[in-house]
Amino acid sequence: MRYRVIDTITTEIAAGEERIRLEVADGIAVLTLCRPDTLNGWSWESTRQLGLLADRIRFDPSVRAVLLRAEGRAFCAGIDVTAPGGAITGASAAERTRNYYEGIRWVHERFAVLARLPQPVVAAVQGYCLGFGFELALMADIRVAAEDAVFALPEAQLGVAVDAGGDLRIAREAGAGWAKYLALTGRRLDAATARRLNLVQLVLPGPELEPAARTLAADIAANAPLAVQGIKRSVDAYADAALPAALDRAAMTAALTLTSEDCREGYTAKAARRPPRFTGG
Repeated sequence: MRYRVIDTITTEIAAGEERIRLEVADGIAVLTLCRPDTLNGWSWESTRQLGLLADRIRFDPSVRAVLLRAEGRAFCAGIDVTAPGGAITGASAAERTRNYYEGIRWVHERFAVLARLPQPVVAAVQGYCLGFGFELALMADIRVAAEDAVFALPEAQLGVAVDAGGDLRIAREAGAGWAKYLALTGRRLDAATARRLNLVQLVLPGPELEPAARTLAADIAANAPLAVQGIKRSVDAYADAALPAALDRAAMTAALTLTSEDCREGYTAKAARRPPRFTGG
């Protein structure tokens, strides 16, 4: 097995290597994406840290709500191509595809720890919210966006499928047509359009984003925990009824595209700032 780029053993976060910071106060756990110099670009290590921190929140009786936020001018601009590591390897194309499939399933499991927290999660989104960033925001129960927020799933432009189920959650919230429109074209949405599509619940001027999101989390935290958590579970059970099987299909599709020649061409073309020449292989 070749998963060198995925650390599935370490249970600590080394000083100076934080991708996400956790702070707990007044009944609210604040998860902050804290790599603004990379526009909070996402990596395998980001996924590992998300799972670790969400597990810490899950069993903390003092936490009644979660605020997911980011430092800097972007929430998350997608994959951090400068992060250590890189592509998953394999002795053959079949093994590499299989390893990617397991890697993406591992990502789904870590993201599910956040999405299935008993405590409701409020996401505060500013600036770029692209690819994995958009998918992460969609894991939250309630999304609040600044007026400058920009949302997109650009994966198909790079020759890969949507990895973590963002298109599925858009289909749940906005309908299958909008999910296909966004995922098949890679086009961007402004915050006002995202609000009309029910992908965010509130849109506010930038300076009002943080206080409004914190107030929303505090309002949730002030309510009866057993009632709040029961409501979340009931709504999720209805809304996510078809999600597990669809996510497994998404993991296999992502694995196949991540090992394709089109994926190699997509990233090469982006680095060279030229249009990609996809062949379907």
